[in-house]
Amino acid sequence: MFKRALICTDFEDGLQRLVHFVPSLAASGLEQITFFHNVSLLADREIPRVDTEQIEAAREQLSAAQQSVPDGVVVEIEVQSGKAADNIIKVAKSSGADILFLGMPTRSILNEKLFGSTTLGIAKQVDLPLMILRPQLIATYREQELALRTQHLFQYFLLPYDGSESAKQLIQQVKERAAAIADCELEQCLLCWVIDDSSRRELQVPDPVGHAEAELESVRDELESVGLKVSLEVRQGNPLEEILKSAEVNDITAIAVRSGSSSFIARLSVPSFTSALLRSSWHPIVRFPSEHS
Repeated sequence: MFKRALICTDFEDGLQRLVHFVPSLAASGLEQITFFHNVSLLADREIPRVDTEQIEAAREQLSAAQQSVPDGVVVEIEVQSGKAADNIIKVAKSSGADILFLGMPTRSILNEKLFGSTTLGIAKQVDLPLMILRPQLIATYREQELALRTQHLFQYFLLPYDGSESAKQLIQQVKERAAAIADCELEQCLLCWVIDDSSRRELQVPDPVGHAEAELESVRDELESVGLKVSLEVRQGNPLEEILKSAEVNDITAIAVRSGSSSFIARLSVPSFTSALLRSSWHPIVRFPSEHS
């Protein structure tokens, strides 16, 4: 589903562990992997200067990624100095990345907001999917467990769906990527429609459950046309809580969402909803860009 990954780490988010799992990442379908770290400028004088010592230390730490590289896979190391968001955007373009791996800080609720600070700038300027991983997800796994996990990052997606334009665009993006790659690593999707009891639009439908099931069946046909196995689920209640419950009881590898502007799917893109989702869920989040990112 993805071939060229840019994995960004600040050495506190756990993503630096992935340098030891290049063969597993390659098994997930990646053919080019770029590890990136940004070093802040030294500001102890009037004119900021490059911290060459920290740059070399970072290169040394990331160099482990190049020790066990499978045939046909390219691994690159990028360490730059300056503004992190600007440098990530620049490296994403120069490397031709088709997905960015980012960690989510957990030092405070403020820092946990996915679309704040550095990530907000990246999301606005790079028309690429983002793979968001919680530090705890990586830190708690033993080596054998993490090796298995990284092999199957893109195998089974939970797709929240509510019939909105944003949801339809998410399905279209997933379908296009699955169709474009032979032997796509994405094998299965779970379409989950949460009937929000507080939604006036959904309450106006005479039979909301029947309506949801009928539309999900149509969407299933679309995804099955590109070779995906698709399961359907209709829930009622709070969208956030029900999506998390669905992720817990189903054997998914990631929750896929898309930035948008309608219904509860849109709230997956705002800081409060996404922060709550990431704080509460151990599952990776794949955030697909909107058409106008």
